[in-house]
This record gives sequence, C-alpha cells and structure tokens, in this order.
Amino acid sequence: MEAGIMRRLLVAANWKMNGDMSSNAALLAAFKAGFNGSADTAIFPPAVYIPQLADSLKGSAIAYGVQNIHFEEKGAFTGETNLAMAQDFGCQYILVGHSERRELFGETNAIVAKKVVAVLAAGLIPMLCIGETLEQREAGVTEQICKEQIDAVLTQVGIKAFEKIVIAYEPVWAIGTGKTASPEQAQDVHSFIRQLLAAEDAAVAAKTRILYGGSVKASSAQALFGQPDIDGGLVGGASLMAEEFVAICNAAQG
Repeated sequence: MEAGIMRRLLVAANWKMNGDMSSNAALLAAFKAGFNGSADTAIFPPAVYIPQLADSLKGSAIAYGVQNIHFEEKGAFTGETNLAMAQDFGCQYILVGHSERRELFGETNAIVAKKVVAVLAAGLIPMLCIGETLEQREAGVTEQICKEQIDAVLTQVGIKAFEKIVIAYEPVWAIGTGKTASPEQAQDVHSFIRQLLAAEDAAVAAKTRILYGGSVKASSAQALFGQPDIDGGLVGGASLMAEEFVAICNAAQG
C-alpha cells in the first residue's frame, strides 16, 4: 500500500438467487450482532428483498445494494430494475458485471461500461466485477482479459471516476469449482490491476479498493486480506452462513 494511503477494507455478500424472509432475517440479525466493525460491509440480496434489508438495517453501519441494474432510466424492459428504484430504498452499492451476468446473460464489456456510467451518474457506488475463466487462465491471457474489462470502463468514465468505483476481481475458475487461487496468485492479479490504474493516475490507483471474489472462506480470509493489494472480499456461498460470513468480516483488520 502506498505510504500515507489507508484503504479501509470492504467485505460484500452476494446472496445471488438465494434467501427467503425468514432466513434473511436470521442472517441479518446474526450479522448485526456479530460484526466487530473492523471492515465496511455491504449486502447484495435478490432485489425483491431490498425493502426487508432497508427496514432491518436502518441505523446500522451495514450497507446494501442490488445485484444488477439496467442503464436506462425507465421503459419497456421487463424484469429489469433501474437506479431510481434502488435509490428509493437507500441502496448505496450496485453490483456490475458479475461473472454470472457476463457468462449466463451475455453482458459484454460495453454493456458493463454503460451500467457503470449510469451508476456513477446516479451518485451510487459501482462494484465492478472483472476476471478470467479457467480456459483464459490456462491460455495465459489473465492480464489481457482484466485489462480489456478495465479499459472498457476507463474509456467511458476516465481515471478520476475510479475514486468512486470498487473493483472486485473474480477468478471465475475458482468459483464453485473446487479449484482455489492462493493468496499469492490473487495478489499478483490485484497488483496488476492497480498498476493499470497507476499508469493513468498513481494517486487514484492508491485509493481504489480492489476486492477478491474467488470463493473466500473464513479459513482463507486473513491470508487473503493480508496481501498488500487485496482490500477485502466479494463473498458468495459463504455469505449465506452467518457464522462463516461474520468470521470473514472480522478477519478484515481495516
């Protein structure tokens, strides 16, 4: 980390298409009771449960947001959610470009960039997900893929905007596959991402939080978060287990 720059760690929960009113309530109660405040925390539930989080987390330090938005303000886009809807319920973060959105729903780098532009314009914080597949890693193009995904956004918003963007690096090959990235492998890519930003503006690069999103668990969190360029985690399955997620958050001594 650059001298004089302190990036407070952030741990985010992506519940994906999981949850119900009862289990959500239990998780939220455990989160509020268990966090020691050593890291910022954000939760991304399915959009229909945003009102439940808005009510439950009122007055707490835990932020929340939606897993996906449309970049248009309104219109005939059945099934989509716009930014004004997210704002109505106090969302602070918007997950953008998650690997599942890219792979399963065909979101291109250009679409992801449009979403980042829209989120920034709304005054919310985009959590920009980038990362390579197993095939791309084995082909040795990890850095190329990450650069393409960053550049698509960079050309639309400029480097200064990255002061208001959180990046989440997701090695897609390490999500739910049984394969894992070592803390050192993760750090190598995080360092590369920060260098990409530093080539444009070193001060912005030093401030930008870059999270790791490759199957973070309580057992690996401390080693990951101890790496100089890893500023927290984007947690999937483990965020649905109260004790596990609380332990991950409390491993972040930010």
